Amino acid sequence: MNPVPDKPALSRLFRMQWEEAQGNYVLLYPEGMVKLNQSAAEILKRCDGRHTAPSIVGELEQAFNCSGLRDDVDDFLRAASERGWIT
Repeated sequence: MNPVPDKPALSRLFRMQWEEAQGNYVLLYPEGMVKLNQSAAEILKRCDGRHTAPSIVGELEQAFNCSGLRDDVDDFLRAASERGWIT
């Protein structure tokens, strides 16, 4: 299992953008596209190489007025790292 990156950043192989036809954010890469759910998009928007995992959690908890997101965000970041979406 990959560790959560200290300051995750979207891999240069991927580009995230709003896709009107899909009604969602998507990750584009040379071989295709990944349709993102809202949670994944909100996390990846903050993967800019400057935010730490704890700061991403803090921003999300504040933005959505909730708590206890740390485990879910860490799990997503690990999965995104394993898929090569973030470095």
